Order: sequence, then structure tokens, then C-alpha cells
Amino acid sequence: MKKQSNSKLKIIPIGGLEQIGMNITAFEYEDSIVVVDCGLAFPEDDMLGIDLVIPDVTYLKDNIEKVKGFVITHGHEDHIGALSYVLKDINVPIYATKLTIGIIENKLQEHNMLRSTRRKVVSYGQSINLGQLRIEFIKTNHSIQDAAALAIYSPVGIVVHTGDFKVDYTPVFGDAIDLQRFAEIGKKGVLAMMSDSTNAEKAGFTMSERTVGVTFDHLFAEHCNSRIIIATFASNVDRVQQIIRSACKYGKKVVVEGRSMVNIITTALELGYLDIPKNTLIEIDELKNYPDEKTVIITTGSQGESMAALSRMAADIHKKVTIKPGDTVIFSSSPIPGNEKAVSRVVNELSQKGANVIVRDAHVSGHACQEELKLIYSLLKPKYAIPVHGEYRHLKANAAIAEALGVEKENIFIMQSGDVLAIDANEAKIVDKVQTGAILVDGLGVGDVGNIVLRDRQHLAEDGIMIVVLTLEKGTNQLLAGPDIVSRGFVYVRESEDLMEEARQVLYEAIENCLMSNRYVDWNRIKLVIRDTMNDFIWKKTKRKPMILPIIMDV
Repeated sequence: MKKQSNSKLKIIPIGGLEQIGMNITAFEYEDSIVVVDCGLAFPEDDMLGIDLVIPDVTYLKDNIEKVKGFVITHGHEDHIGALSYVLKDINVPIYATKLTIGIIENKLQEHNMLRSTRRKVVSYGQSINLGQLRIEFIKTNHSIQDAAALAIYSPVGIVVHTGDFKVDYTPVFGDAIDLQRFAEIGKKGVLAMMSDSTNAEKAGFTMSERTVGVTFDHLFAEHCNSRIIIATFASNVDRVQQIIRSACKYGKKVVVEGRSMVNIITTALELGYLDIPKNTLIEIDELKNYPDEKTVIITTGSQGESMAALSRMAADIHKKVTIKPGDTVIFSSSPIPGNEKAVSRVVNELSQKGANVIVRDAHVSGHACQEELKLIYSLLKPKYAIPVHGEYRHLKANAAIAEALGVEKENIFIMQSGDVLAIDANEAKIVDKVQTGAILVDGLGVGDVGNIVLRDRQHLAEDGIMIVVLTLEKGTNQLLAGPDIVSRGFVYVRESEDLMEEARQVLYEAIENCLMSNRYVDWNRIKLVIRDTMNDFIWKKTKRKPMILPIIMDV
């Protein structure tokens, strides 16, 4: 690519820093913007009633004429989950590998967006030209097939984005990571490297996915006389493959349960990423035709999610599967930070039903530990290092690795979402900040629940609500009926009739005084008097602050 004007490449993380999830980064050079990934995050505990959290893409909307496409590294929710929401405003083509496109198409179909969205399958080693940027896909390993790192060729130099990756020399399916290509790109000279930081605090290497297969073999041999239920991530196709191999070896039939699991397994099977011998898979309704010890159920719910199949089985509300004493339940995942309580609850419920629960050894991570990060840094030898994908402590640990491998301290950037890093061969610095943030999805509503609504939900959850209803005569503002008090989530009314009666009396006097002092007082004034009177009275009596909602009618 020929050198152009004095323009710099701008790297703008729109999400995915300071947290695990919601990964999305914009690369901008003059009139071209390429967006890498478009993921969601799961709600925090205090986001009451919220289903999903997606990134605020105002910056992309404001520069829509520059946006050339989405380039996706792999098919995990934290990298593709927001696409079907964001594409409604930013309808540009999507470029990804075969399985990733297959999983994205599932999502688009659910949102009726398949026909309106352009998609292109890219193979490893292939490059796509998007405006002034060229993107090359490089084979990597992860806990889902078809993961890719991206080499982004710009007029000012090459930026390598690793995506989520690990170095697996013995993958279950397909080839090992293409270290040769990383080395070749390193020889050309790499301007900057953005790398996965999730496991940057952990020393050593991440174990190969294949080691889990050996563990499953041992567990199946040990528990050959019981029904085996295995919970894992829906997207971990290799894990499912290994479970199926062990099941075949021990003559067991396999049921796949959980909507997201069924969707992904179906897609992987159609695209040839799974090898399932004939007559191995059975429908859940056929379970009753086989003795328990001849069946294996692969299910969602390894994170204790309340609506997932395993949680419903544990709580006895699953329509087709009941946990029986003697069942063996294996958790083939480790809890994502923050989910430990939910997982522990499900483990306890399963144990109470007599199941034998195994929560160790049947999992390996999909992310690179320190030695693998060192390997990639050594091959690429980047001038600048930009740790991504992780909480601050993970980014810090990644930065320490980069420094130990010769990246100068002032060339390492721990960025925040929204920072604009302008970079070329001579210098890199943060020059601006763009609008970013979290858009909350509740049911069909996208962004209609904000901080104020969440604050109200918190208030209602903590203190309840009291509704005060009264009727005034039109024109004279004479009190005709009320005040009546209705409460929810505050006190159990039948046991607190004296308190309610006293509150009613105090209110009546306050409203009468207000009306007496001025016959034509406005309703806002009356509502204020009701709120203040009730707040004072309830606080004195109970030391609580329920939400007070006055309703005035006139006749």
C-alpha cells in the first residue's frame, strides 16, 4: 500500500474494556471505518429485569457513510450477540469464517433480518479490502471452532488483533493455530498488537481441549452404571464432539437439550464441524425407551442461569427430565466471575435430589495464558501493545508481559472504552474520547430503560410502593372521597391496619389544611403535600422510604 497523506490510523474501542463481554472496536483511516466484533454483555445483579446489555454505537451512526463493514473474529455471544440490534441502524456487510457466519445467520433469522443483511464467508489466509483498510484472517484456536485473528493492513502499518485465542497444538477439530503466518507478518513489521487478556494473570500454558476428552473417558468409565448429565457452554462444539465420542465408546445414546445448544449443534452439524455416528442422537421424548445407564444428556446451564435447562431440572420444573438419585451431573465449565453463587445454588439443588455432582477437571479455558501471550508477542514484535478483552487487572497483567518482552513502556496503552488512539509509525497518543456506554435490552424494548427507570426499579424492590387516591369536586376542589391508600411490597396490609388507618388520618388532615388555606390550589401542590406528609409519617413509624404515588381525580 502506498503511503498517503499525514493521516493516522484511529483505534476506537467502543466496548469490551474494563469488563468481560461487549467487545467492539472501530478502526478508522480517513474515510474508512472497519468494525471488529459486535458483542453483548450480560446484566449485572443490580440491573433488575434487564435481559441483555449492548454497546452504544452513536459514533458509528454519526459516521455511517464511512462504515465499510463488520469483521467478526468468532461466534461467541460477547463478540456477535449485539449484531441483530446494531444492524438495524448500521446495515453494512458482515465478514466472518464459515461457522461464525452460520451462527450469526441463526440470530438474524430470529430477528427476521436474514434477507436484509449482506454476509460473506471468508477463509483463512484470504484478505478483504474495505475502503483504505485490508483485513486478513489468520487461523487461531479457541473454545469454539473457526476463530480467527485479524491482520489489519493500513497505510501507516499493520495492526494485529488476536481475537479470543489460545495456542492448541492438538485441537479436536481442524488445524492448530497458524504460528507460521504470525511469524511472517512479524517479519514484515507490526505497528501494534491488540491481544486477548482474559488469562493474562495465569502462568504457564492453557491445556489442550483434547485433554478434556481423556477426562470424559475416565468419568464415563467410572460412572458407566448411571445416567450422565453434562452441562457446558452451548457454543463449545469441540466439547460436545468429545462427549459424543465417549458416549459412543460406552454405548450410550445422547440427547442435546437447551434451545441455544440445539441451534448451534444443528448449525455445526450442517456445516460439517461435528462428526456424530448414526443413531447416536435421540430426541428428548425417546429417553423413556432406554435404561438410564444407557443415556447421556448434554445441556445448557453450566453458569447457573435460572432459565437454562439444567437449572430447570434442578428446580423440578423441567417438562421432560427429572433428576433421580444416582444421576451423575458433570459441570464442564468454570463459573464466569460473578456467577459463582448461581452455580453453587444449582449444585446444592442437584445434590439434594441425590445426584452425584462433579464440578472439577472437566474443563479447560479457551484463552491464552502467559506463555502463549509471550509466544505471540515474540513472533510479532509489535512497536505498540494494546491489551484488550478483560477487566483492568487483566489488561495490566498483559501490559506487564508486553513490557517484559521488549515493548517500551510508553508504547503500551491500557485504554478505556471511548478513547481514540491515533497511531502511525512515529507516534501514538490518545487524542479524543467518543460517546460510549451500555444500552439496556428489556424484552422487546431496546434502550427505553435507562438509569432513572433502573433507579425506580431498585427503589420499588427495596421499599415497595404506596398509592394515595383521592377525589376532588371540579371547580371547588372540595374533597369528595379518600384519601385511600393502596400498598404493594411495603407492609402486609392485613396485619398493619392500624398503621394504614393512622396514615390515612394524618393525610386527611394535611390535605384539608392545604385545601382550606387556598380553595384553588393546584394539583402539583396537593401532590407535593401528600408526598411530604407520607414520607415523614412512614419514616418516623417504620424507618422506610416507599415510593409514594398520588392519584387525584375530579368529578
